[in-house]
Amino acid sequence: LGNAALASARRKAPGFALLGEPGDLGDIVLELKTVADVALVGYPSAGKSSLISVLSAAKPKIADYPFTTLVPNLGVVTAGSTVYTVADVPGLIPGASQGRGLGLEFLRHVERCSVLVHVLDTATLESDRDPVSDLDIIEEELRQYGGLGNRPRVVVLNKIDVPDGKDLAEMVRPDLEARGYRVFEVSAVAHTGLKELSYALAELVATARAARPKEEATRVVIRPKAVDEAGFTVTREEEGLFRVRGEKPERWVRQTDFNNDEAVGYLADRLNRLGVEEQLLKAGARSGDGVAIGPEDNAVVFDWEPSVMAGAEMLGRRGEDHRFEAPRPAAQRRRDRQAERDETEQEYDDFEPF
Repeated sequence: LGNAALASARRKAPGFALLGEPGDLGDIVLELKTVADVALVGYPSAGKSSLISVLSAAKPKIADYPFTTLVPNLGVVTAGSTVYTVADVPGLIPGASQGRGLGLEFLRHVERCSVLVHVLDTATLESDRDPVSDLDIIEEELRQYGGLGNRPRVVVLNKIDVPDGKDLAEMVRPDLEARGYRVFEVSAVAHTGLKELSYALAELVATARAARPKEEATRVVIRPKAVDEAGFTVTREEEGLFRVRGEKPERWVRQTDFNNDEAVGYLADRLNRLGVEEQLLKAGARSGDGVAIGPEDNAVVFDWEPSVMAGAEMLGRRGEDHRFEAPRPAAQRRRDRQAERDETEQEYDDFEPF
């Protein structure tokens, strides 16, 4: 508080202010997790961005090199009466669940999606890859990441517009269907198979939404808990040393500028009004004993001088401007003025020049 807030009838211009309390210091880690109904997962350059660009109005960056997508792309798809969102998750590679290739950063976007779509490249030019092995690797990464085992899966064999891709899709489809996957052959370039895929995803999304427990609208009332700030304790730690603990005394000490005598006096009066001095007397404290306010590692220690022994009960409160008298009732002021006049007149009557 500034000095203006500390002004009173007798302290017109305080020469001190209350210091601010130390703030809390901490580290906060914020993670962005995309909220979507469907997540497109797969190897880099499998055609995920191309697929979301034709399923929705999204305009992701599309290029013929890996990791073109570094942040998820979101698109809104309308299939009949169902509207759902699709997330194009950046490409995953072996070791993604351990953080390789920013895998952990990419996988966390899948956590809140209801349906997972494996986008498999049927026209890859890498000799050591094929759609089935790609699926196995991505599934293993999802398993190691954890928490995604109960999400429904759909397999999309992409790039069937390429002649070799169409043949490969027809070759691996029976194997994938035997594993229990729903398989769709599509071409994002030729717009083939997109309608069937979008309606199938809408059906899965609707099922997932229906199974999700409904949240009833509730009125949340937050009631602050009462905090007993007036309480404090006085303990005798050793001969000649007493410790004061309590929310108010410790906060007042933190707010006091000990380089300002007026501020120190204001602190002493506050502690006295709280009853600290009375409790120190009851605990056996004597003039000159040490008094520590606060914990052992961060306490303010001073030599105690009882205000009664110092004659402070006859003075105004410390931290106040003593040039201003305490307010008196109007009747008392009139009697005082009349007494002064009577005294002056009596002195005049008693005056004898010779």
